[in-house]
Amino acid sequence: MTDDLFESTDKEPSVHEIDRPVEGLEKTQAAFRPLADRMRPRTFSDYLGQKKLLGEGGALRQLIDAGRVPSMVLWGPPGSGKTTLANLIARQTESDFITLSAVTASLKDVRQVISHAKVNRQYARRTILFVDEIHRFNKSQQDAFLPHVESGLITLIGATTENPSFSVISALLSRCRVFTLEPLTADHLENLLARAVEDLNSGTPDRPVSLDTATSAAIARLSDGDARRALGILEISTHVARHRETELTRELVLEISQRHLAYDRAGEEHYNLVSALHKTIRSSDPHAAVYWCERMLMAGEDPRYVLRRLMRVAAEDVGLADPNAVSHANACMTAYEKLGSPEGDLFVTQLAVYLAMAPKSNAVYAASKTARALINETGTLPVPLHLRNAPTQLMKNEGYSDGYTYDHDFDDHFAPKQGLPDVIHDGRRIYEPTEQGLEQRIRARLSGYDDARKKARGKKK
Repeated sequence: MTDDLFESTDKEPSVHEIDRPVEGLEKTQAAFRPLADRMRPRTFSDYLGQKKLLGEGGALRQLIDAGRVPSMVLWGPPGSGKTTLANLIARQTESDFITLSAVTASLKDVRQVISHAKVNRQYARRTILFVDEIHRFNKSQQDAFLPHVESGLITLIGATTENPSFSVISALLSRCRVFTLEPLTADHLENLLARAVEDLNSGTPDRPVSLDTATSAAIARLSDGDARRALGILEISTHVARHRETELTRELVLEISQRHLAYDRAGEEHYNLVSALHKTIRSSDPHAAVYWCERMLMAGEDPRYVLRRLMRVAAEDVGLADPNAVSHANACMTAYEKLGSPEGDLFVTQLAVYLAMAPKSNAVYAASKTARALINETGTLPVPLHLRNAPTQLMKNEGYSDGYTYDHDFDDHFAPKQGLPDVIHDGRRIYEPTEQGLEQRIRARLSGYDDARKKARGKKK
């Protein structure tokens, strides 16, 4: 670990090691920095977005202005301004700003930061430790921060794109405030792009670039609220336009840019989309179901995973209202395996539409939950004797199978008898079919069976 660990990330490139000054060197070096780095705000007045946190009356801005910055976790999507905000907080509070990346840092690096913070405390100087991608730190690394955050030796600012409830240990999370950052709006991005064009034109007056409304809007749409991505698209598009000696146009931007869909198979966004797909099918909305299904497929999700989820939906939300739903789900899974992607992807979409439009019932799902709750309540009750097999004479003598009636010997192939253990055989209903689809017929038949069982119990008493 070098002394660079304790350098602010927004300092200009150093030229101290150059023996002979070179005219314009600092400006030339700055030009090699990515546009996103050059455009990083240095004051809160230049910071775009996050009005709820930093606008008038915003909780975080009030804490910053009062100089009472707590340890915190900044949770937000890529390019929403987490790193920049941490830099501005350090600048505003005149703190020593130290950065660590959870991707490369070790416990040794953490201990060196703590040693440095102890020196700062001797000079009454605040130490802000910024940990990028804090969700990548393991439990031991996160544990190392606990006593020093607790004592106030360091003010920890962690940045993460993952839900901190899942990725940050509870002990550390309880000692930090969580501030949620929103994606930047199209207006924010277009404002940023207009500023960036001035930067791009500052060093090349003979080859200026202009950004019209349509092109700016296209870049904003492609960026999904990510300022870093927006500036990256603008920068590479400008380089191509200048190389071709053409104008920067919407068509050029679309040619060299590819739509990026935010998605993480193991992260929160994965589960958000799965939840949206499941719930829109449940609400019989095929339009939304197809949208969320295609969002997952276009983002690179394995179609087999989506199909497995849809097979669960067929049982949980359609159930016996349409027993063919499970068969159709299985058929779509088989068809996909035979074709593969991309041709087989259509079976995923077809299944989503089928399930969305099928009659809905969660009666089987509810029955399963009711039975499990009843079992947890009553424990392992013995099977009634008349329901037990009696393969030996001893078992017959003990009453096994005594009184059992063979249903196929009766009209309608039904003989009313007790089916639940004695303790809970009080007419309790576990499966309650709905009036949807086939379950309407099942409900009518079950009602007759239950009435017959009730009469049989009355006679037995």
